[in-house]
Amino acid sequence: MSTVHQRFTTTAERDSGGEFLFIDPVTAQVYGIPARSVTWGEAAAEVERLRIAYAQAGYGHGHRVGLLLENRPAFLFHWFALNALGASVVPINPEMRAAELEYLVDHSEVCLAVSLPARAGDLEAAARAVQRPLASWDGLDAATLPAAPVAAPLAGTAPDEGTECALLYTSGTTGRPKGCRLTNGYFRRAGEWYAGLDGVCSVRPGQERIITPLPLNHVNAMAFSTMVVLTAGGCLVQLDRFHPSSWWRSVRDSGATIVHYLGVMPAMLLSAPAGPADRGHRVRWGFGAGVDKKNHGLFEERFGFPLVEAWAMTETGAAACIMANHEPRQVGTSCFGKPEAFVEVRLVDDEGQDVPAGTPGELLVRASGPDPRRHFFSGYLKDEAATEEAWAGGWFHTGDMARRDEQGLMYFVDRKKNVIRRSGENISAVEVESVLNQHPAVKSAAVAATPDAVRGDEVLACVITREPVAANRREALAASIVRHALERLAYYKAPGHVAFVDALPLTTSQKIQRGQLRELARGLPGQPNCIDTRAMKKRQA
Repeated sequence: MSTVHQRFTTTAERDSGGEFLFIDPVTAQVYGIPARSVTWGEAAAEVERLRIAYAQAGYGHGHRVGLLLENRPAFLFHWFALNALGASVVPINPEMRAAELEYLVDHSEVCLAVSLPARAGDLEAAARAVQRPLASWDGLDAATLPAAPVAAPLAGTAPDEGTECALLYTSGTTGRPKGCRLTNGYFRRAGEWYAGLDGVCSVRPGQERIITPLPLNHVNAMAFSTMVVLTAGGCLVQLDRFHPSSWWRSVRDSGATIVHYLGVMPAMLLSAPAGPADRGHRVRWGFGAGVDKKNHGLFEERFGFPLVEAWAMTETGAAACIMANHEPRQVGTSCFGKPEAFVEVRLVDDEGQDVPAGTPGELLVRASGPDPRRHFFSGYLKDEAATEEAWAGGWFHTGDMARRDEQGLMYFVDRKKNVIRRSGENISAVEVESVLNQHPAVKSAAVAATPDAVRGDEVLACVITREPVAANRREALAASIVRHALERLAYYKAPGHVAFVDALPLTTSQKIQRGQLRELARGLPGQPNCIDTRAMKKRQA
């Protein structure tokens, strides 16, 4: 069982009549599809239909195919069918707009995009802008599937554990997003690790119903919640997204036993009035990261199940996942557990020297044994230099700061990288700045995180204008700048605050002093020169 497809078919054959997917009424209404259960046998039949269609159209080992299908069941069916042929999938965030799509289409070299009909035109326009041929398909009628434009690069060879299964893009920290090449072995390991959890996080084979609102273009949903169901059996409840008002209804309707969360979710759920239905569910535990320390214990006491914090990255997958699945979990302290034997860990200072217990340092990780990169990502596409820099000295440099206590428990401290983390989304300041600087009224812009009570971080843009702006014109110009960003970027990347400033903190070489900018950004909201534009940041249809 070296491929994801083989893992899927093995479980489907074993439990053909059991539930594989549960499409809850809220998600069904959003997507305009029936609310129902999909059995493993039904899913296998649809995957086989698509596999035959792709094979007859010439798609195969070495091709890349983009999937812009949101969190719909179709995403999984197309992924498994393409994986059977050795084709890699490139999940496309449905929030992406022109600039982001152009980069992804050009960089990934996808030869086909399977897309919602409403977005096919956006993908085709992006391909034209970068002068790259790209066919699109709605995934319905096999007769309309365009033939593969070129022969499969690895035709005649069978896909295996080392075959690229997916290309996932991470938010760039100092520039463009990087494409992480992830193999079948990477995904298989995620399922095996999850299925083998113990302590407070046991997984009962064939019995768990795992609910997640997280996007399938992120590694948590694609590699962890999906792969544990493929590995251990049971049922996946993939929601369209997180709806605070209907979350518990979805949990109860689906019979969920394990939930996946991001830190912002517990805060939102705790804000609702307490009631007798708070424990009217079957949830045994939650898998996530980033819960606010002050909310952690309150949530567990009120709703009656543990929120188990874990650490991982797209680049590491489960190969270096660390999880607080054993007591003491140190609830309310940002503890994410103790490393297990399969991963080696170091915490180092800026000179690369190990720091003592209790002292924060950058987290370095690698796989135990002879191959330190086993089941990590294969590398950044078209960027061998960045791959080797990340692996400097034989350790993967995470860019995250952590500390370790005398018992070996790990605690998250901060992010060393220049990333804004809003509601679980990593946002590159440089990417946003490049778009803002294209606005005709903007002379220069710098972006940093500012604290937000609900989202964790919010994007704040410090803007120097080409011409002076009167106080009574600031709101209109701020709105214009945000609209410009919304046309080119996913809504969550647009500024939630626009501050008009006379100067930016710069080095002698005219580079932005990020540390000073972050400090400045913390105090700007509420000032007369800072316009609150958060109300403009709405999820686009």
